[in-house]
Amino acid sequence: MPQDTQNIDALFKPAAARPDDKEKISRESLTAFQDSWRRLRQNKAAIISLVILIVMLLLAIIGPWIGHHNYYATDYDAVYQKPNADHWFGTDKFGRDQWARIWQGTRISLLIAVLAAALDLVIGVAYGAVSALLGGRTDNVMQRIIEIMTGIPSLIIIILLMMVMKPGIITIMIAMSITGWVNMARLVRAHIMKLKSQEFVLAARTLGTSNTRIIWKHLIPNTIGIIVINTMFTIPSAIFTEAFLSFIGLGLQSPMSSLGVLINDGFASLNTQAYLLLYPSIVIVLIMVTFNILGDGLRDALDPRMRK
Repeated sequence: MPQDTQNIDALFKPAAARPDDKEKISRESLTAFQDSWRRLRQNKAAIISLVILIVMLLLAIIGPWIGHHNYYATDYDAVYQKPNADHWFGTDKFGRDQWARIWQGTRISLLIAVLAAALDLVIGVAYGAVSALLGGRTDNVMQRIIEIMTGIPSLIIIILLMMVMKPGIITIMIAMSITGWVNMARLVRAHIMKLKSQEFVLAARTLGTSNTRIIWKHLIPNTIGIIVINTMFTIPSAIFTEAFLSFIGLGLQSPMSSLGVLINDGFASLNTQAYLLLYPSIVIVLIMVTFNILGDGLRDALDPRMRK
Protein backbone atom coordinates (compact mmCIF):
# COMPACT_ATOMS: atom_id res chain seq x y z
CA MET A 1 0.00 0.00 0.00
CA PRO A 2 2.74 2.56 0.74
CA GLN A 3 4.33 1.67 -2.57
CA ASP A 4 1.03 2.43 -4.38
CA THR A 5 0.75 5.76 -2.58
CA GLN A 6 4.26 6.72 -3.67
CA ASN A 7 3.41 5.84 -7.28
CA ILE A 8 0.26 7.99 -7.18
CA ASP A 9 2.16 10.90 -5.63
CA ALA A 10 4.70 10.65 -8.43
CA LEU A 11 1.94 11.29 -10.96
CA PHE A 12 0.97 14.62 -9.38
CA LYS A 13 4.25 16.44 -8.98
CA PRO A 14 4.07 20.26 -9.21
CA ALA A 15 4.93 21.58 -12.65
CA ALA A 16 8.38 23.09 -12.87
CA ALA A 17 8.26 26.82 -13.53
CA ARG A 18 10.65 29.69 -13.20
CA PRO A 19 9.76 32.26 -10.52
CA ASP A 20 9.43 35.00 -13.14
CA ASP A 21 6.82 33.01 -15.09
CA LYS A 22 4.49 32.14 -12.23
CA GLU A 23 2.24 35.18 -12.69
CA LYS A 24 2.92 35.79 -16.35
CA ILE A 25 -0.15 36.00 -18.62
CA SER A 26 0.46 33.78 -21.64
CA ARG A 27 -2.30 35.39 -23.77
CA GLU A 28 -2.13 39.00 -24.87
CA SER A 29 -4.48 41.23 -22.89
CA LEU A 30 -6.97 42.91 -25.25
CA THR A 31 -9.95 45.17 -24.78
CA ALA A 32 -13.29 44.16 -26.26
CA PHE A 33 -12.78 46.61 -29.14
CA GLN A 34 -9.27 45.32 -29.89
CA ASP A 35 -10.42 41.72 -29.81
CA SER A 36 -13.36 42.46 -32.14
CA TRP A 37 -11.15 44.41 -34.54
CA ARG A 38 -8.66 41.53 -34.66
CA ARG A 39 -11.42 39.06 -35.57
CA LEU A 40 -12.85 41.49 -38.14
CA ARG A 41 -9.46 41.81 -39.84
CA GLN A 42 -9.43 38.05 -40.37
CA ASN A 43 -12.60 38.38 -42.47
CA LYS A 44 -11.23 39.41 -45.87
CA ALA A 45 -14.65 40.04 -47.41
CA ALA A 46 -15.62 42.41 -44.59
CA ILE A 47 -12.32 44.32 -44.83
CA ILE A 48 -12.68 44.68 -48.62
CA SER A 49 -16.24 45.94 -48.10
CA LEU A 50 -15.01 48.41 -45.49
CA VAL A 51 -12.36 49.74 -47.88
CA ILE A 52 -14.93 50.12 -50.68
CA LEU A 53 -17.30 51.97 -48.35
CA ILE A 54 -14.53 54.34 -47.24
CA VAL A 55 -13.60 55.06 -50.86
CA MET A 56 -17.22 55.70 -51.80
CA LEU A 57 -17.69 57.93 -48.75
CA LEU A 58 -14.64 59.97 -49.76
CA LEU A 59 -15.95 60.25 -53.32
CA ALA A 60 -19.34 61.33 -51.99
CA ILE A 61 -17.61 64.10 -50.04
CA ILE A 62 -15.08 65.33 -52.59
CA GLY A 63 -16.28 63.73 -55.82
CA PRO A 64 -18.57 66.58 -56.95
CA TRP A 65 -15.63 69.00 -56.70
CA ILE A 66 -13.03 66.86 -58.49
CA GLY A 67 -14.36 67.58 -61.99
CA HIS A 68 -14.86 70.96 -63.60
CA HIS A 69 -18.67 70.86 -63.39
CA ASN A 70 -21.30 71.09 -60.67
CA TYR A 71 -24.35 68.85 -60.36
CA TYR A 72 -27.03 71.42 -61.24
CA ALA A 73 -25.45 73.48 -64.06
CA THR A 74 -27.02 72.86 -67.47
CA ASP A 75 -25.22 72.93 -70.83
CA TYR A 76 -27.52 72.46 -73.81
CA ASP A 77 -24.52 72.18 -76.12
CA ALA A 78 -23.48 68.99 -74.31
CA VAL A 79 -26.80 67.11 -74.15
CA TYR A 80 -26.60 63.32 -73.95
CA GLN A 81 -22.84 63.11 -74.33
CA LYS A 82 -21.41 59.68 -73.69
CA PRO A 83 -18.54 59.32 -71.17
CA ASN A 84 -15.53 61.27 -72.40
CA ALA A 85 -12.49 63.19 -71.16
CA ASP A 86 -14.57 66.23 -70.21
CA HIS A 87 -17.61 64.42 -68.76
CA TRP A 88 -16.32 61.21 -67.18
CA PHE A 89 -19.76 59.65 -66.72
CA GLY A 90 -21.45 61.49 -69.59
CA THR A 91 -24.28 64.03 -69.46
CA ASP A 92 -28.07 63.89 -69.21
CA LYS A 93 -30.87 65.49 -71.24
CA PHE A 94 -30.03 68.93 -69.83
CA GLY A 95 -26.29 68.58 -70.35
CA ARG A 96 -25.63 68.16 -66.62
CA ASP A 97 -22.44 66.34 -65.68
CA GLN A 98 -23.25 62.84 -64.45
CA TRP A 99 -20.01 62.45 -62.46
CA ALA A 100 -20.92 65.36 -60.23
CA ARG A 101 -24.59 64.33 -60.02
CA ILE A 102 -23.84 60.72 -59.09
CA TRP A 103 -21.53 61.60 -56.19
CA GLN A 104 -23.80 64.40 -55.06
CA GLY A 105 -26.67 61.90 -55.15
CA THR A 106 -24.59 59.38 -53.21
CA ARG A 107 -23.88 62.03 -50.59
CA ILE A 108 -27.58 62.87 -50.19
CA SER A 109 -28.68 59.22 -50.12
CA LEU A 110 -26.05 58.37 -47.49
CA LEU A 111 -26.99 61.44 -45.46
CA ILE A 112 -30.67 60.49 -45.45
CA ALA A 113 -29.88 56.86 -44.58
CA VAL A 114 -27.44 57.69 -41.77
CA LEU A 115 -29.76 60.28 -40.20
CA ALA A 116 -32.73 57.91 -40.40
CA ALA A 117 -30.64 55.08 -38.89
CA ALA A 118 -29.47 57.42 -36.11
CA LEU A 119 -33.08 58.29 -35.23
CA ASP A 120 -34.02 54.61 -35.30
CA LEU A 121 -31.08 53.86 -33.03
CA VAL A 122 -31.87 56.52 -30.44
CA ILE A 123 -35.63 55.89 -30.32
CA GLY A 124 -35.44 52.11 -30.62
CA VAL A 125 -32.69 51.60 -28.02
CA ALA A 126 -34.34 53.89 -25.46
CA TYR A 127 -37.80 52.39 -26.02
CA GLY A 128 -36.65 48.78 -25.89
CA ALA A 129 -34.43 49.31 -22.84
CA VAL A 130 -37.14 51.05 -20.81
CA SER A 131 -39.74 48.44 -21.78
CA ALA A 132 -37.51 45.52 -20.76
CA LEU A 133 -36.18 47.02 -17.53
CA LEU A 134 -39.51 48.24 -16.11
CA GLY A 135 -41.45 45.16 -17.19
CA GLY A 136 -44.93 44.39 -15.90
CA ARG A 137 -47.83 46.54 -17.07
CA THR A 138 -45.52 49.14 -18.59
CA ASP A 139 -43.88 46.51 -20.76
CA ASN A 140 -47.28 45.13 -21.83
CA VAL A 141 -48.55 48.55 -22.91
CA MET A 142 -45.35 49.44 -24.74
CA GLN A 143 -45.31 46.10 -26.56
CA ARG A 144 -48.94 46.50 -27.67
CA ILE A 145 -47.95 49.83 -29.22
CA ILE A 146 -45.16 48.09 -31.11
CA GLU A 147 -47.57 45.40 -32.33
CA ILE A 148 -49.90 48.08 -33.66
CA MET A 149 -47.01 49.79 -35.45
CA THR A 150 -45.87 46.46 -36.88
CA GLY A 151 -49.35 45.61 -38.13
CA ILE A 152 -49.42 48.67 -40.39
CA PRO A 153 -47.19 48.31 -43.49
CA SER A 154 -44.39 50.82 -43.10
CA LEU A 155 -44.27 51.58 -46.82
CA ILE A 156 -47.90 52.74 -46.77
CA ILE A 157 -47.19 55.11 -43.87
CA ILE A 158 -44.12 56.50 -45.66
CA ILE A 159 -45.99 57.03 -48.95
CA LEU A 160 -48.97 58.71 -47.23
CA LEU A 161 -46.68 61.05 -45.31
CA MET A 162 -44.72 61.90 -48.45
CA MET A 163 -47.96 62.75 -50.24
CA VAL A 164 -49.06 65.08 -47.42
CA MET A 165 -45.73 66.81 -46.70
CA LYS A 166 -43.43 68.62 -49.10
CA PRO A 167 -40.76 66.25 -50.48
CA GLY A 168 -37.32 66.89 -49.02
CA ILE A 169 -34.50 65.39 -47.02
CA ILE A 170 -36.12 66.07 -43.63
CA THR A 171 -39.49 64.72 -44.80
CA ILE A 172 -37.99 61.47 -46.08
CA MET A 173 -35.94 61.04 -42.92
CA ILE A 174 -38.97 61.55 -40.66
CA ALA A 175 -41.14 59.27 -42.80
CA MET A 176 -38.65 56.41 -42.58
CA SER A 177 -38.17 56.91 -38.84
CA ILE A 178 -41.87 56.64 -37.94
CA THR A 179 -41.79 52.84 -38.01
CA GLY A 180 -38.08 52.16 -38.60
CA TRP A 181 -37.25 52.08 -34.87
CA VAL A 182 -39.60 49.16 -34.13
CA ASN A 183 -37.19 46.39 -35.09
CA MET A 184 -34.38 47.94 -33.05
CA ALA A 185 -36.67 48.26 -30.02
CA ARG A 186 -37.70 44.62 -30.18
CA LEU A 187 -34.12 43.36 -30.50
CA VAL A 188 -32.87 45.52 -27.62
CA ARG A 189 -35.80 44.51 -25.41
CA ALA A 190 -35.22 40.80 -26.04
CA HIS A 191 -31.52 41.07 -25.19
CA ILE A 192 -32.04 43.20 -22.08
CA MET A 193 -34.72 40.79 -20.82
CA LYS A 194 -31.94 38.20 -20.61
CA LEU A 195 -29.51 40.61 -18.95
CA LYS A 196 -31.80 42.17 -16.32
CA SER A 197 -31.64 39.09 -14.07
CA GLN A 198 -27.84 38.89 -14.17
CA GLU A 199 -25.83 39.41 -10.99
CA PHE A 200 -24.31 42.75 -12.00
CA VAL A 201 -27.78 44.25 -12.53
CA LEU A 202 -29.05 42.87 -9.22
CA ALA A 203 -25.97 44.25 -7.47
CA ALA A 204 -26.57 47.67 -8.99
CA ARG A 205 -30.19 47.62 -7.79
CA THR A 206 -29.06 46.58 -4.30
CA LEU A 207 -26.72 49.57 -4.18
CA GLY A 208 -29.61 51.88 -5.02
CA THR A 209 -28.61 52.67 -8.61
CA SER A 210 -31.35 54.42 -10.57
CA ASN A 211 -33.00 52.79 -13.59
CA THR A 212 -31.54 55.43 -15.89
CA ARG A 213 -28.00 54.69 -14.76
CA ILE A 214 -28.58 50.93 -15.00
CA ILE A 215 -29.75 51.34 -18.59
CA TRP A 216 -26.93 53.60 -19.79
CA LYS A 217 -24.05 52.25 -17.69
CA HIS A 218 -24.80 48.53 -17.54
CA LEU A 219 -27.40 47.32 -20.04
CA ILE A 220 -26.71 49.40 -23.17
CA PRO A 221 -22.93 48.64 -23.20
CA ASN A 222 -23.74 44.93 -23.06
CA THR A 223 -26.07 45.20 -26.08
CA ILE A 224 -23.71 47.28 -28.21
CA GLY A 225 -23.04 44.36 -30.55
CA ILE A 226 -26.70 43.93 -31.48
CA ILE A 227 -27.13 47.69 -31.82
CA VAL A 228 -24.17 48.10 -34.19
CA ILE A 229 -25.15 45.12 -36.33
CA ASN A 230 -28.78 46.18 -36.67
CA THR A 231 -27.70 49.72 -37.56
CA MET A 232 -25.42 48.38 -40.29
CA PHE A 233 -28.38 46.59 -41.85
CA THR A 234 -30.69 49.58 -41.40
CA ILE A 235 -28.56 51.94 -43.50
CA PRO A 236 -28.80 50.01 -46.82
CA SER A 237 -32.50 49.45 -46.21
CA ALA A 238 -32.97 53.20 -45.79
CA ILE A 239 -30.97 53.88 -48.98
CA PHE A 240 -33.21 51.48 -50.90
CA THR A 241 -36.36 53.09 -49.47
CA GLU A 242 -35.16 56.57 -50.47
CA ALA A 243 -34.28 55.33 -53.96
CA PHE A 244 -37.68 53.67 -54.33
CA LEU A 245 -39.55 56.81 -53.25
CA SER A 246 -37.54 58.97 -55.65
CA PHE A 247 -38.01 56.42 -58.44
CA ILE A 248 -41.81 56.54 -58.17
CA GLY A 249 -41.79 60.33 -57.93
CA LEU A 250 -42.54 60.76 -54.22
CA GLY A 251 -39.01 61.53 -53.06
CA LEU A 252 -36.58 64.22 -54.09
CA GLN A 253 -37.16 66.00 -57.37
CA SER A 254 -34.78 67.40 -59.98
CA PRO A 255 -32.62 69.45 -60.05
CA MET A 256 -31.80 67.90 -56.66
CA SER A 257 -29.81 64.73 -56.99
CA SER A 258 -30.08 61.38 -55.23
CA LEU A 259 -29.47 57.85 -56.39
CA GLY A 260 -33.21 57.30 -56.77
CA VAL A 261 -33.61 60.44 -58.88
CA LEU A 262 -30.69 59.43 -61.11
CA ILE A 263 -32.02 55.90 -61.58
CA ASN A 264 -35.44 57.30 -62.47
CA ASP A 265 -33.92 59.68 -65.03
CA GLY A 266 -31.75 56.90 -66.46
CA PHE A 267 -34.67 54.49 -66.74
CA ALA A 268 -36.56 57.01 -68.88
CA SER A 269 -33.79 56.93 -71.49
CA LEU A 270 -32.65 53.33 -71.07
CA ASN A 271 -33.00 52.36 -74.74
CA THR A 272 -30.74 55.13 -76.07
CA GLN A 273 -28.48 56.23 -73.18
CA ALA A 274 -27.99 53.15 -70.99
CA TYR A 275 -25.02 54.72 -69.18
CA LEU A 276 -27.41 57.09 -67.36
CA LEU A 277 -28.92 54.07 -65.58
CA LEU A 278 -25.78 51.93 -65.40
CA TYR A 279 -23.51 54.09 -63.23
CA PRO A 280 -25.98 55.04 -60.43
CA SER A 281 -27.20 51.43 -60.36
CA ILE A 282 -23.64 50.18 -59.84
CA VAL A 283 -23.12 52.68 -57.02
CA ILE A 284 -26.30 51.75 -55.14
CA VAL A 285 -25.63 48.02 -55.57
CA LEU A 286 -22.07 48.43 -54.26
CA ILE A 287 -23.30 50.39 -51.24
CA MET A 288 -26.00 47.89 -50.32
CA VAL A 289 -23.86 44.78 -50.87
CA THR A 290 -20.82 46.11 -49.00
CA PHE A 291 -22.94 47.27 -46.05
CA ASN A 292 -24.53 43.81 -45.79
CA ILE A 293 -21.19 42.00 -46.03
CA LEU A 294 -19.65 44.32 -43.45
CA GLY A 295 -22.67 43.81 -41.20
CA ASP A 296 -22.18 40.03 -41.37
CA GLY A 297 -18.51 40.49 -40.53
CA LEU A 298 -19.32 42.70 -37.54
CA ARG A 299 -21.88 40.18 -36.33
CA ASP A 300 -19.17 37.52 -36.16
CA ALA A 301 -16.51 39.89 -34.78
CA LEU A 302 -18.69 41.20 -31.96
CA ASP A 303 -19.93 37.76 -30.93
CA PRO A 304 -17.81 36.52 -27.99
CA ARG A 305 -18.73 32.92 -28.87
CA MET A 306 -16.68 33.27 -32.08
CA ARG A 307 -13.52 33.94 -30.07
CA LYS A 308 -10.81 31.35 -30.58
